Amino acid sequence: MQAPMAGAQDAELPFKDPDLPLDERVDDLLSRLTLDEKLSLLHQSQEPIPRLGIPYFKAGTEALHGVAWSNDLNDNWDQVLATRATVFPQAVGLASTWNPDLITEVGSAVGDELRAYNSIDPVLWGLQVWAPVVDLLRDPRWGRNEEGYSEDPLLTGAISTAYGKGLSGDDPDHLKVAPVLKHFYGYNNEADRSLTSSNLPPRVKHEYAQAAFKHAIEADAATGVMASYNMVNGRPTHVDPDIDEVVRSWTDKDLYNVSDAWGPRALVELQEYFDDHDEAYAAVLKAGLDGFTVDGSDAGPTTAFLKSALDKGYLSIADVDESVRNVLSVRFRLGHFDPDGGPYGHIGEEALDTPAHRELNRRTAEEALVLLDNAAGTLPLDPDATGSVAVIGPLHDTLFSDWYGGTMPYEVTPLDGIEQRLGGDADVVGVEGIDRLTFRDVETGHYLTATGTGTGDRVVATDDATEASQWDFNEWMADYATLRNAENGRYLTGDGGAYNTSSEEPGGWYVQQQFRLEEQEDGTYVIQYVGYETNEGWWWIPEHYITVAADGTVGTGSKADAARFEADVVNSGIDSAVAASAGADAAVVVVGSQPFVYGREIHDRETLVLGTSQQKLVEAVTAANPNTVVVLETSYPTTMQPQPDTLLWTTHAGSETGNAIAGALFGDVNPAGRLTQTWYSGTDDLPSIFDYDIISAGMTYMYYDGNPLYPFGHGLSYSGFEYSKLKTNGKAVGGDGRIKVSVDVTNTGEHAGDEVVQLYTSQRESRDTVAEKTLREFQRVSLEPGETTTVTFDLRASELARWDVTRDRWVVERSVYDVLVGASSADIRQQATLRVNGEVIPPRDLSKSTRAVNFDDYSGVRLVDESKERGTSVEGDDGAWVKFADARLRQRTTTFTARVASAGSGEGSIEVRLDSPTGPLAGTASVESTGGVYEYTTVSGSVSLPGAAFTRDVYLVFDGDVRLASFTIS
Repeated sequence: MQAPMAGAQDAELPFKDPDLPLDERVDDLLSRLTLDEKLSLLHQSQEPIPRLGIPYFKAGTEALHGVAWSNDLNDNWDQVLATRATVFPQAVGLASTWNPDLITEVGSAVGDELRAYNSIDPVLWGLQVWAPVVDLLRDPRWGRNEEGYSEDPLLTGAISTAYGKGLSGDDPDHLKVAPVLKHFYGYNNEADRSLTSSNLPPRVKHEYAQAAFKHAIEADAATGVMASYNMVNGRPTHVDPDIDEVVRSWTDKDLYNVSDAWGPRALVELQEYFDDHDEAYAAVLKAGLDGFTVDGSDAGPTTAFLKSALDKGYLSIADVDESVRNVLSVRFRLGHFDPDGGPYGHIGEEALDTPAHRELNRRTAEEALVLLDNAAGTLPLDPDATGSVAVIGPLHDTLFSDWYGGTMPYEVTPLDGIEQRLGGDADVVGVEGIDRLTFRDVETGHYLTATGTGTGDRVVATDDATEASQWDFNEWMADYATLRNAENGRYLTGDGGAYNTSSEEPGGWYVQQQFRLEEQEDGTYVIQYVGYETNEGWWWIPEHYITVAADGTVGTGSKADAARFEADVVNSGIDSAVAASAGADAAVVVVGSQPFVYGREIHDRETLVLGTSQQKLVEAVTAANPNTVVVLETSYPTTMQPQPDTLLWTTHAGSETGNAIAGALFGDVNPAGRLTQTWYSGTDDLPSIFDYDIISAGMTYMYYDGNPLYPFGHGLSYSGFEYSKLKTNGKAVGGDGRIKVSVDVTNTGEHAGDEVVQLYTSQRESRDTVAEKTLREFQRVSLEPGETTTVTFDLRASELARWDVTRDRWVVERSVYDVLVGASSADIRQQATLRVNGEVIPPRDLSKSTRAVNFDDYSGVRLVDESKERGTSVEGDDGAWVKFADARLRQRTTTFTARVASAGSGEGSIEVRLDSPTGPLAGTASVESTGGVYEYTTVSGSVSLPGAAFTRDVYLVFDGDVRLASFTIS
């Protein structure tokens, strides 16, 4: 399908005149559309309207770290990968540069390349991009860690704003492309992601989860948000009114907000939040979403549901017009209705994979490198004294893209990069270091054997051990492994209970190339199939172990029926690695993750540990050659036992990975990337992945009180940097004042290098638990040896604000603040104090209606939806409680009044206690069933309070299944 051209007869229509104001153009076009045409514009796949010369438009091209893929309208909506676009480092790597200016350049390059693809096929490659991902990296076990930027909202906001500005372009009236922020909000687990609810108390919601999204919207660096799959406080985000009421309050531009794929249908078919689709779709629209990403390219069901909603009064025409206006506004800004396509309409395929983009990609990969450890001073290697290098490991000569990455137009692997850097005179040897095994079934004596590379060429068990019976075994993360056949080079692949070797690499939505070897007491092994589809509800096989029948048929069955294999080593990867490295001038071991294995969208990780086979390889090579450098290439924090003394980390960094690594190894590049999330020592330091309250759980650098493996902001250099002469523009400032902070930074080393200067504050006094440190600003500066520069920060006192639960608003508290400047959150070099003359939060006045969710502490309660439209209640059962601190109580005898709901059949109650959950009982209000969780009533009970006027902590203790929306003690 080609985009239709406007006819000469309608060239004079006002909406086609780029000289008219945007609002007039939108009004004119909106007035010309029929209802059916309006509704069709609310779907992801927007059919052309030939009578008005309106072309086809597809919302949602993936461009997280380069143009990645889109869906083919003419081929069953299949995924089409970009093959000529620049693949930049993964998103977490982009953020590791701590360089917003650089990331703006990256975003601009990606925008140019999407424009190029759009010029080639405007139907396939739509100009609305679903990027960047702004979800905070609260928990490193999250399967989508590679897609996000940081655990910190300010850093996430800075990088997302930079990427979004680059994508959007710098024209004041037009967009290069239209970025959409993913995924609003409170989304950080893949397990049951549509069925789990993220408990976000008000402070966590405002200060953390939503704060990250505000930056790019406020800076007009994004044109909307995508709702997330999860629920927040009991309500699906697809019908969360904050999308309309909060997100849109951050800007005066029209936003085009969209659903996630299938999200609207999930409201009925999975979450069962609504009984009927028309009601659900109406709620989606009224909550502030303007685009329905559902049913592939078929807009028919969406149109039908919305028409039914109009007929039933769930929606009005005004509701529809408002959303259509938002869609059209962004399409106009993209130049969709300009005769010449707007200022970016000229960009063509000449913008793809240009030399400038290759250079930018290399620079980005270099700036993203993080030197985690250099305890022995091994790095940088001297290229003149390094005549021989052994480059070892499963990632030594391969590069990986990921689910939201395109196909690399070229690849420079670590081996390639080192060979090119040292030139032809050096002896550079590459060794994969992977064991090659045979698996002999002890029952039949048969060997697990490949028969071909087609999906119908089933793996069998044969009498004779041939090369087709040999398997290269590598544990990527934890004990998740792949098995690559020695004869055909393809990977063992699950296929509905049978197995073949059809896969060139692990990949696809259901990654079927994952296995786990389980050693038995007798020394044999069973092989468990752990492909991703085994977690799906439709998977019919209860256990997933390889079985071998007497006739050699290989299948899947229970563990009790699993074949027991003798695993014999044909070639030892460690032996070959040790042999290659022992006599070399240096050894470089490149280990890490495969982006599709053990963690990705839909699949979280249970551990952070690097695969055992890779850890053994690192230990053996390090023992054989003391001049060993370990390069860790992963999408997320990873632990090893023991941790190497020389460790360089990179994410999967795209085509230029090898050049970047080689440059850092030999000192052409001085690493200056910094970690954007805490690297914990292990999962023992982490609460449940479903615990979103970072304050009570003690998560992220802000609230974690343990000793991390590597702290937030960490990264070493080949240079030393000295900090001195920290100054502030005074000792005190008002709550609405400005704070100027300056510090001198000197390069005391022998290498030119970059330092990331980080400014934190720490609030000494507060009514509430506050972060130990909070990042406020940062700058990446470049310094020659001996050079000094003065780094200046301009901080507004209003940026110190936090959410006051007692009054439902932001507040800058009166306090002494420590101003902390350093090289990481744990490496503070200079410190000053500053008094901020802000507010003192007064004692609570519980005689006024108090929202139950505005508690100060809690135990055992759940945050739930007060109604399907808005509001949050607190739900508790036996023994659960909420605390309201510093309550000013004025009378001896008073009344406790509460707005409650209960769907239970028995009687419950809410007790009023003082000082603790088991403290003096002041009163009780009984709660009988109200008939449903959304059926609220008012209950009351007498409360006897000692004294005349005093300030105490009040606890409300639940008995029975009760929802509490609000209360008073008056």
